[in-house]
Amino acid sequence: MITRRALLLSAVPLAIAGSVRAASVAVTLYKNPECGCCDGYVDYLRHHGFEVTSKPTNDLAEISRKAGVPADLQGCHTAFIGNYVVDGHVPVDAIEKLLAEHPTIKGITLPGMPEGSPGMYGKKAEPFTVYAIGQDGKPNVFMTL
Repeated sequence: MITRRALLLSAVPLAIAGSVRAASVAVTLYKNPECGCCDGYVDYLRHHGFEVTSKPTNDLAEISRKAGVPADLQGCHTAFIGNYVVDGHVPVDAIEKLLAEHPTIKGITLPGMPEGSPGMYGKKAEPFTVYAIGQDGKPNVFMTL
């Protein structure tokens, strides 16, 4: 029979391994120069162990378009994580799923600026639908949080 102490001690290496993995993931995030919610999202990613380089730009729509994110699915900032684009206030659970599963897609997006999403003010009023952008540019639901 396993004791509570043994169970807790066995969980420590898993917790450490998870934080080390996130800390080794570099993120380059493009944002509008004056956007406070984008800065909030950068802080959110850093809090979850990602190494974020924030780059102000006035060409955000063009960066998203070149990355394959359709105009109607764009968020207010565009990040590049590994070989993927992550557009908008995507929760870290979706990013972790993306990095763990390595799907053959361009990336994921949470369109617009949903209230209560990471980096945004307010309370979450409804589930967030994160979309996958296929290699053909077509969106599909990636996950709902």
